[in-house]
Amino acid sequence: MGIAVFRGINTINLDAKGRMAMPARYREQIISQCSGRLVVTIDTDHRCLLLYPLEEWEHIERQIESLSSFEAPSQRVKHLLIGHATDLDLDSNGRILLPQELRLYANLEKHVCLIGQGKKLEIWSQVSWGEQRDKWLTESSKAEELPDKLRSLAL
Repeated sequence: MGIAVFRGINTINLDAKGRMAMPARYREQIISQCSGRLVVTIDTDHRCLLLYPLEEWEHIERQIESLSSFEAPSQRVKHLLIGHATDLDLDSNGRILLPQELRLYANLEKHVCLIGQGKKLEIWSQVSWGEQRDKWLTESSKAEELPDKLRSLAL
Protein backbone atom coordinates (compact mmCIF):
# COMPACT_ATOMS: atom_id res chain seq x y z
CA MET A 1 0.00 0.00 0.00
CA GLY A 2 1.72 3.18 -1.20
CA ILE A 3 1.46 6.67 0.20
CA ALA A 4 -1.05 8.83 -1.64
CA VAL A 5 0.40 11.85 -3.41
CA PHE A 6 -2.14 14.57 -4.04
CA ARG A 7 -1.39 17.06 -6.82
CA GLY A 8 -3.30 19.64 -8.76
CA ILE A 9 -6.31 21.86 -8.34
CA ASN A 10 -9.96 20.90 -8.69
CA THR A 11 -12.96 23.22 -8.61
CA ILE A 12 -15.87 21.44 -6.95
CA ASN A 13 -19.41 22.37 -5.95
CA LEU A 14 -20.68 21.59 -2.47
CA ASP A 15 -24.25 20.38 -2.33
CA ALA A 16 -26.87 21.93 -0.02
CA LYS A 17 -25.90 19.57 2.83
CA GLY A 18 -22.19 20.44 2.61
CA ARG A 19 -21.11 17.29 0.81
CA MET A 20 -18.17 17.40 -1.57
CA ALA A 21 -17.57 14.81 -4.28
CA MET A 22 -13.97 13.62 -4.23
CA PRO A 23 -12.42 13.69 -7.72
CA ALA A 24 -11.96 10.19 -9.14
CA ARG A 25 -8.17 10.58 -9.38
CA TYR A 26 -7.98 11.05 -5.59
CA ARG A 27 -10.78 8.66 -4.70
CA GLU A 28 -8.86 5.57 -5.79
CA GLN A 29 -5.79 6.60 -3.77
CA ILE A 30 -7.90 7.32 -0.68
CA ILE A 31 -9.70 3.99 -0.88
CA SER A 32 -6.49 2.01 -1.37
CA GLN A 33 -4.47 3.89 1.27
CA CYS A 34 -6.98 4.35 4.08
CA SER A 35 -10.20 2.56 3.07
CA GLY A 36 -11.91 5.92 2.51
CA ARG A 37 -11.20 7.13 6.06
CA LEU A 38 -10.07 10.76 6.27
CA VAL A 39 -9.59 13.51 8.85
CA VAL A 40 -10.35 17.18 8.24
CA THR A 41 -9.19 20.06 10.41
CA ILE A 42 -8.59 23.79 10.11
CA ASP A 43 -5.46 25.46 8.81
CA THR A 44 -4.22 27.85 11.51
CA ASP A 45 -2.53 30.20 9.01
CA HIS A 46 -5.27 30.52 6.37
CA ARG A 47 -9.05 30.24 6.29
CA CYS A 48 -9.04 26.84 4.65
CA LEU A 49 -9.37 23.21 5.70
CA LEU A 50 -6.74 20.48 5.69
CA LEU A 51 -7.80 16.98 4.62
CA TYR A 52 -5.61 14.00 5.46
CA PRO A 53 -5.81 10.24 4.92
CA LEU A 54 -6.39 8.78 8.41
CA GLU A 55 -2.96 7.17 8.71
CA GLU A 56 -1.17 10.39 7.74
CA TRP A 57 -3.26 12.39 10.24
CA GLU A 58 -2.51 9.92 13.05
CA HIS A 59 1.22 10.44 12.46
CA ILE A 60 0.78 14.24 12.64
CA GLU A 61 -1.50 14.00 15.67
CA ARG A 62 1.17 12.02 17.59
CA GLN A 63 3.68 14.78 16.82
CA ILE A 64 1.24 17.47 17.99
CA GLU A 65 0.44 15.56 21.17
CA SER A 66 4.15 15.32 22.00
CA LEU A 67 4.45 19.12 22.11
CA SER A 68 4.87 20.73 25.52
CA SER A 69 1.69 21.51 27.45
CA PHE A 70 3.47 24.42 29.14
CA GLU A 71 4.22 26.50 26.05
CA ALA A 72 1.43 28.76 24.80
CA PRO A 73 2.18 28.27 21.06
CA SER A 74 2.12 24.49 21.50
CA GLN A 75 -1.15 24.63 23.43
CA ARG A 76 -2.63 26.85 20.71
CA VAL A 77 -1.70 24.33 17.99
CA LYS A 78 -3.08 21.42 20.03
CA HIS A 79 -6.37 23.17 20.73
CA LEU A 80 -6.90 24.36 17.18
CA LEU A 81 -5.72 21.39 15.12
CA ILE A 82 -6.77 18.47 17.31
CA GLY A 83 -9.82 20.30 18.65
CA HIS A 84 -11.21 20.82 15.14
CA ALA A 85 -10.13 17.42 13.75
CA THR A 86 -13.11 15.45 12.49
CA ASP A 87 -13.18 11.91 11.13
CA LEU A 88 -14.81 11.57 7.72
CA ASP A 89 -15.63 8.61 5.51
CA LEU A 90 -16.12 8.56 1.76
CA ASP A 91 -19.71 7.54 1.14
CA SER A 92 -20.74 5.06 -1.55
CA ASN A 93 -20.89 7.94 -4.05
CA GLY A 94 -17.34 9.11 -3.28
CA ARG A 95 -18.44 12.15 -1.26
CA ILE A 96 -17.44 13.52 2.13
CA LEU A 97 -19.66 15.59 4.40
CA LEU A 98 -17.81 18.66 5.66
CA PRO A 99 -18.99 19.71 9.14
CA GLN A 100 -20.89 22.99 9.21
CA GLU A 101 -18.59 24.60 11.79
CA LEU A 102 -15.55 23.89 9.63
CA ARG A 103 -17.35 25.12 6.50
CA LEU A 104 -18.11 28.37 8.33
CA TYR A 105 -14.46 28.74 9.45
CA ALA A 106 -13.22 28.41 5.86
CA ASN A 107 -16.09 30.44 4.33
CA LEU A 108 -17.07 27.45 2.20
CA GLU A 109 -20.27 27.93 0.30
CA LYS A 110 -21.09 26.42 -3.08
CA HIS A 111 -17.83 26.75 -5.03
CA VAL A 112 -14.68 25.30 -3.47
CA CYS A 113 -11.16 24.52 -4.64
CA LEU A 114 -9.46 21.30 -3.66
CA ILE A 115 -5.70 21.81 -3.78
CA GLY A 116 -3.31 18.85 -3.76
CA GLN A 117 -0.39 19.36 -1.39
CA GLY A 118 1.46 16.06 -1.47
CA LYS A 119 0.37 14.09 1.60
CA LYS A 120 -2.73 16.23 2.20
CA LEU A 121 -5.40 18.21 0.41
CA GLU A 122 -6.48 21.77 1.15
CA ILE A 123 -10.09 22.89 0.78
CA TRP A 124 -10.57 26.58 0.04
CA SER A 125 -13.52 28.71 -0.94
CA GLN A 126 -13.01 29.53 -4.61
CA VAL A 127 -12.92 33.26 -3.83
CA SER A 128 -10.42 32.91 -0.96
CA TRP A 129 -8.17 30.66 -3.05
CA GLY A 130 -8.11 33.18 -5.90
CA GLU A 131 -7.27 36.03 -3.53
CA GLN A 132 -4.53 34.07 -1.72
CA ARG A 133 -3.01 32.76 -4.95
CA ASP A 134 -2.90 36.28 -6.40
CA LYS A 135 -1.30 37.57 -3.19
CA TRP A 136 1.39 34.88 -3.34
CA LEU A 137 2.02 35.62 -7.02
CA THR A 138 2.52 39.34 -6.39
CA GLU A 139 4.69 38.98 -3.27
CA SER A 140 8.36 39.72 -3.72
CA SER A 141 10.39 36.66 -4.63
CA LYS A 142 13.86 38.16 -4.81
CA ALA A 143 16.57 35.51 -4.77
CA GLU A 144 18.26 36.96 -1.67
CA GLU A 145 15.02 36.54 0.31
CA LEU A 146 14.62 32.88 -0.61
CA PRO A 147 15.99 30.05 1.52
CA ASP A 148 19.03 28.28 0.01
CA LYS A 149 17.05 25.12 -0.73
CA LEU A 150 14.46 27.10 -2.67
CA ARG A 151 17.07 29.12 -4.59
CA SER A 152 18.77 25.94 -5.78
CA LEU A 153 15.51 24.30 -6.89
CA ALA A 154 15.35 23.75 -10.63
CA LEU A 155 11.80 23.75 -11.99
